[in-house]
Amino acid sequence: MAIKEIEGKLNHAEGNIGIVVSRWNHFITDKLRDGAVHSLKKHGYTDDAITIAYCPGSYEIPLVSQKMAESGKFDAVIAIGTVIRGSTTHYDFVAGSANSGVLHVNHTSGIPVIFGVITTENIEQAIERAGTKAGNKGEEAAMTAIEMISLLKQIESL
Repeated sequence: MAIKEIEGKLNHAEGNIGIVVSRWNHFITDKLRDGAVHSLKKHGYTDDAITIAYCPGSYEIPLVSQKMAESGKFDAVIAIGTVIRGSTTHYDFVAGSANSGVLHVNHTSGIPVIFGVITTENIEQAIERAGTKAGNKGEEAAMTAIEMISLLKQIESL
């Protein structure tokens, strides 16, 4: 008997993708959103397969991600936000809550919920991750969603 090896593929434009975008720090999240949409289209997704829901901030991302995941209308959800450290502990609460909330939805929903929330020390780092020196983390999140959809479909068909 041979060992079965499976991995997700990026040429798997199947199903619908939900994208949750925080409006807080929109000058960064708009670029991350655009990167995700560009990547999805590059890999074969059409406008009709992509739904974008906007929420006030990164703290609200888990709830919107959960509602999208529970709707049964999406094969993956991409959570996009930006949390930039300030001079108070607010950063720690928002970043931690966004992370643990999205992780919970990812583990309980049955579909991939991709953490595309960038957490940075300053605005310069956020800009770098939104399409300059460090690439576009929204594009990377979209590719992760595509690969995970493909991988889960293969696991289901074993």
